[in-house]
Amino acid sequence: MKKDTHPDYHMIKVQMTDGTVYETRSTWGKEGDTMQLEIDPLAHPAWTGGRGQMLDAGGQVARFNKRFGGLSLTKK
Repeated sequence: MKKDTHPDYHMIKVQMTDGTVYETRSTWGKEGDTMQLEIDPLAHPAWTGGRGQMLDAGGQVARFNKRFGGLSLTKK
């Protein structure tokens, strides 16, 4: 096997948007660096349940159901 093919993993600190800090292994930065996140699971709508409404532009869902509504995964 070739030598020096794997990246150098080291411990860094990750600071969340609310100020909490945790340590993890990473190839980012140098040993002991702190990565400050601008978007994380505490602030991003994908994780916080932001706008959870489904937009149906032009009846696309109805059109999909009309085309593929009869399909099933079971054998007939």
